[in-house]
Amino acid sequence: MIFKDRFAAGKLLAEKLIEHKSKENTLILAIPRGGLETGFSLAKELNLPLDVVLTKKIGFPGNPEYAIGAVSLKSEIIFESLITTGQVSRQYIDEEIKKIRKKLKMKYYHYRENRDPLDLKNKLVILTDDGAATGRTLLAAIKLVKQEKVKKIIVAIPVSHPETVKKLKEKAEVVCLETPRDFFAVGQFYEHFNQVNDKEAIKLLKEANKNN
Repeated sequence: MIFKDRFAAGKLLAEKLIEHKSKENTLILAIPRGGLETGFSLAKELNLPLDVVLTKKIGFPGNPEYAIGAVSLKSEIIFESLITTGQVSRQYIDEEIKKIRKKLKMKYYHYRENRDPLDLKNKLVILTDDGAATGRTLLAAIKLVKQEKVKKIIVAIPVSHPETVKKLKEKAEVVCLETPRDFFAVGQFYEHFNQVNDKEAIKLLKEANKNN
């Protein structure tokens, strides 16, 4: 299946999640920025609040592309073996967490202005993006969201490589519309896959929650 755009994909996902429509203690978390278009449709179709989940990896000293952990607004995941083996110092980790979290807070309030993050405790969280290639971003988000003591996580994505879906299912329930084996990139399964900028993403977030 080729989706018209992320909005259309979100509507199709909503059909698979209709049992959660207007349910209390249920919300949608989208991974910016493309995931906000998918999340917007889910929020509108299911009549649920929408928020963003912001994560950023901690890079290895001198090699920032090599992830040794991930940080969210309220929690973090660290590969402790790197500390115990002396490859990375605890001081470096603590300084990176502080620095990254400051940047995430600035970005989050850029999105939500003065509104506080939605409370995730004991909530059913529908975590969405426009697709998953390796799944690393979603896997990090799942781990971080779980630390907020949620009731349950459902990953809702339009398309993903089948092996990635297997990995995701080890950590959460997964609703995925298409799992093609000839998967090279998420964008190949969309007619329109334009990059979403921050201004557009913020507008979608405000529109989705204007009655909440």
